Amino acid sequence: MTNLKAAATGFAATLAMTVGLAVVPHAALADKVTITDIAGRTVEVEKNPEKVVLGEGRMIYSIAVLDRENPFKRVVGWKDDLINYDPDAYQKYKARFPEVEKIENLGSPYAAEYSLETVISLDTDVVFLNLGNLLKAQESGILDKLDKAGIPVVFLDFRQRPTQHTVPSLQILGRIFDERDNADEFVDYYLKNMMTVFSRVEAIKDEDKPVVFIENAAGYNPDKCCSTYGSANLGRLVDLAGGLNWGTKKFPGLRGKVNPEVIFTDDPDVILGTGANWSKAQPGTMAVLFGYEADKDAVNQRLVALAGRKGWSELKAVKSGRFHSIYHQFYNSPYHFVALQTFAKWFYPEKFADLDPEATFVELHDKFLPIDYSGVFWGSLPATQ
Repeated sequence: MTNLKAAATGFAATLAMTVGLAVVPHAALADKVTITDIAGRTVEVEKNPEKVVLGEGRMIYSIAVLDRENPFKRVVGWKDDLINYDPDAYQKYKARFPEVEKIENLGSPYAAEYSLETVISLDTDVVFLNLGNLLKAQESGILDKLDKAGIPVVFLDFRQRPTQHTVPSLQILGRIFDERDNADEFVDYYLKNMMTVFSRVEAIKDEDKPVVFIENAAGYNPDKCCSTYGSANLGRLVDLAGGLNWGTKKFPGLRGKVNPEVIFTDDPDVILGTGANWSKAQPGTMAVLFGYEADKDAVNQRLVALAGRKGWSELKAVKSGRFHSIYHQFYNSPYHFVALQTFAKWFYPEKFADLDPEATFVELHDKFLPIDYSGVFWGSLPATQ
């Protein structure tokens, strides 16, 4: 594909020489930073770029802790997943930053209809993609196309291996955005909050740990069940919180599908579901609609409905009140230490009696985010069940 940015620069230079002017391309004037991204690729990127494209809109969760005054100031294009799958967060940010509506919706970078021409026309300095979509990026050809267009691509990861890749991903963003101090400050906060759990559970023997089943997007489609996590993502957080993740023993990788009859047979000690406000993306969903606009009564009603599905009410986790649900978007953000603390408190209420995950989440908003805390982000089956 023709390098349109290079062609435009060349035309401008030729025109300038014709009229006796000297033109230095913007890219030549900009400082560069060379990083190794989470895919292990060496990439040269403009330092402190003015225009970035996000392969997934929910990357804003991470950018917000760096560009704290306005996380959207650099974002010129993205995918509309934040709008569709976390509308509470989108509306919260839009109320604070109305200009978010002007961001170009580019769709999936791996789809045939993805407009490379639009990315180029936006004068994009760098594109950020998720590590989990590395294979898709290679197979779709988008990496080669962006390379030929002179637009660098950087892979980050807050989903596949969050406990391994969150810190380096934030450090990469900090270096590129020239926000290293903000990145370091948040990383310190992140590590401190992760260690409040690690330091207490490391001595617990496996035979004393509860077996935990996670239902990914519980009730999203009322007619389908069940997807769960392996040793990655939330499954890894369960293990680190002192549980034995059911899926870790069953299959490798991020997640997999399982027949609910297997769950009923194994009868795990604790059951966790994930939920978010998917009422527009999936009308008729039974999911718990967690988010900034959620309320406790509605959360409880949804939890009761999920626990009342055929076969579930007989499980010991339901009968003992160890049936919980949590904000799905923790699975793809650097805020997952809040989920880790919540899991630990659910698994070992006495050992973590002094831990207050909600206070941690409120503090995170107060210290690092341009929006305030509101809503409900996790819950447990009401005691009356």
